[in-house]
Formats: sequence, C-alpha cells, structure tokens
Amino acid sequence: MRYFIVLAVLGLAACVEEPIDGRTAYMENCASCHGADGTGGGAAARNLAVAPPDLTTIAARNGGAFPTNQVMSTIDGLDRGAHFSVAMPEFGAGDLGETVIVENDGLGTPVPMKLLVLTEYLQSIQQ
Repeated sequence: MRYFIVLAVLGLAACVEEPIDGRTAYMENCASCHGADGTGGGAAARNLAVAPPDLTTIAARNGGAFPTNQVMSTIDGLDRGAHFSVAMPEFGAGDLGETVIVENDGLGTPVPMKLLVLTEYLQSIQQ
C-alpha cells in the first residue's frame, strides 16, 4: 500500500509543472512553529501560548505506529481534538494542490497531493 502511494505521488508529481516535495512543503508551512527539525522549536513557537508538539515522535506517541489518516486530518483541519491548539492553521481551507487517488482496502480516496507528500515527510522523520 505504501509503495502504491509513493508511486502515485511520483507519477502525479511528474505531470505537474513544479513537483511537490514533502520537505519543501514542511519548511514552507510548518517549520516556523515546529522547527526545521520537527521538534517544536521554531521561531514563531516563542509567541504561542501552547508549545507546538514534537512531530518526530508522532509514531512513538501512538504505540509505534504512524497514524497516517489522523495526521492528514489534523493538517487538513478536520481533526480538532481536545488537546489541539487553535494556533494551528486549517491548511485544508487553502490550496493543497491536485488530488491523487489513494487506495486503501480496495477503496479509492482522493487526497490532495501536498497533504499526501507532507504526511509522508512527517512519517520519514519519526524517531
């Protein structure tokens, strides 16, 4: 399944004028609060009432499994749980780019490309 997602992302990225890169998307949208290394020490974090979480320990906080759907819902703005800071922007309200169909258990779900590559990048920095 993961290989299908990666292949779909790479294939669709080749069709877009500017390929979307997860690390670049992270640096443009997340690093100011979560830090360049994802540990929560970004320059804008000093001005927040609640410190941004360490994004390198998402899997560790979830029993060793990276919760892909939950992460995508949080970034998109659909999942605003009890421990969620209102300082986190709803990125789904903006342009997350072209969509790609992600297959899971035989069902295809359209997912914005930028959201998908950003989530894959976050998964890649887990410790």
